Amino acid sequence: MAQRFTINLWFDSEAEDAAKFYTAVFKNSRIGKIARYGKAGFEIHQRPAGSVMTVEFELDGQKFLGLNGGPLFKFNEAISFIINCDGQDEVDYYWNKLTAGGDPKGQQCGWLKDKFGVSWQVVPKQMNEYLAGDDPQKSQRAFQAMMGMKKIDIGGLKRAYDGK
Repeated sequence: MAQRFTINLWFDSEAEDAAKFYTAVFKNSRIGKIARYGKAGFEIHQRPAGSVMTVEFELDGQKFLGLNGGPLFKFNEAISFIINCDGQDEVDYYWNKLTAGGDPKGQQCGWLKDKFGVSWQVVPKQMNEYLAGDDPQKSQRAFQAMMGMKKIDIGGLKRAYDGK
């Protein structure tokens, strides 16, 4: 079945650079069609003919569209992408790749802002087990530990959850 929803990301003028960056970070990724602005509509879009308008790209099977729409809209933390990771090595990999050139002030509890201003949550797959487990005391300890982290430390979460 074809993917029903495609995520659209509005960039000022960095859509192609972002697509290249993200497809280099995520395995099983590719850049698709690139549409370019023409002379038509210049009075509205103010983009040079031939410059990139949209870039289709896919990250590990998820389709995205990057739009160069100008500086009118900015990314914020109200929308973020969660990367469910298999183990600490994968958490470290995505954290290191996506924080490069990003905003260090936007790093907390596994959240980060990349160099394009897009927010990501880099979390281990067992995060929900620790934060929403059957024992509320254990979950609260894990939550408290997470609140003190920038990048998630799975061992630290587990120790807090286990009361060690």
